[in-house]
Amino acid sequence: MKLARIERLGLNGPEPRVVAVDLARGVVVDVARAGQSRLERAGHTPAAARRIADAHLPQSVAAGLGSACYREDLEQAIDSDPPDDAILALDQVKWLAPVDPPRFRDFMTFEQHHLSARHVLERPVPDVTYTLPTYYKAGHLSLFAHEQTIPWPGYCEWMDYELELGFVVGGGGTDLTPDEASGCLFGVTLLNDFTSRDRQFAETAGNLGPAKGKDFGTALGPWIVTVDELELTDIDLSAHVNGSTWAQGNSGSAMWSAAEVLAYLSTCEPLVPGELIGSGTIGGGCGLEVGRRLIPGDTVELRSSVLGALRNELGEPATLRWSPPARTPGRTIDGRGGVHLTELLPPRADAPAPPFPRSGP
Repeated sequence: MKLARIERLGLNGPEPRVVAVDLARGVVVDVARAGQSRLERAGHTPAAARRIADAHLPQSVAAGLGSACYREDLEQAIDSDPPDDAILALDQVKWLAPVDPPRFRDFMTFEQHHLSARHVLERPVPDVTYTLPTYYKAGHLSLFAHEQTIPWPGYCEWMDYELELGFVVGGGGTDLTPDEASGCLFGVTLLNDFTSRDRQFAETAGNLGPAKGKDFGTALGPWIVTVDELELTDIDLSAHVNGSTWAQGNSGSAMWSAAEVLAYLSTCEPLVPGELIGSGTIGGGCGLEVGRRLIPGDTVELRSSVLGALRNELGEPATLRWSPPARTPGRTIDGRGGVHLTELLPPRADAPAPPFPRSGP
């Protein structure tokens, strides 16, 4: 099954609609409208059928994934001989990001990306790369769809793309094993983690972030392919800028599997349906690694024979209305907020020593 979200005119203006994608016929099927029609044929009044269909097949994929019956409801709607007004041609739809996640986190699961990027930056690969599947918390409210223009922030001088997979979570749980977590994956989509490299490097030098370096825009789509229709360890991927191939690779080169990533996220906190998880950049899958930079107006297209094509144009740099002024070092440490080493409490006698040398509070 291929599931997407599009914008469609409703009673109160444009609204999101969840659709099933039928590439063979070149159409999408509005699943809630198809479900309503099926219920009407079963004897429900149009008003009752609409209420039931909206409850079982909401226009939020994340909300739908919270139901254990969602997959069954989708299949029943799609296979129920949808009415003509539920069917739209692929070339007539306006795409939205295929999922509206309650949370978005992005990993670095490809070893070659670690090695290549750090080689360019002349930095060593840290040991944690091989001991933990590291990730950052990304902006889940700045998701862009296929064919949408990506804004160029006014603070960005070095724009980059990142060729990734997006994992859509269909189940939840806490402290899952990889075997248990594998059953929580609903589907996969293409994900382009656009990045302001200059702001990313500035932020992470302060031991936090990335924040503004990433959160201005991530592209996603065009649709989600359910896990029963693909082999997670053999998804071909490529990136193209203005028609020129910049990167090629395969999901099988990841050193942390999707199941391990989901299990790690569930450690000591809940994994919830509808979450979006980025795989991280495939080896060679960004301009940083190959010595190229994007410019305004470039068109970046990610492709996969099993996931489709995600295409976005970069907008013109915006004008900043405000930017934080720099502070003078030491100016605020005058006894009204600074903590001096002589004021630190001695260590507890009944507590174990920290596993690393302490050089400050």
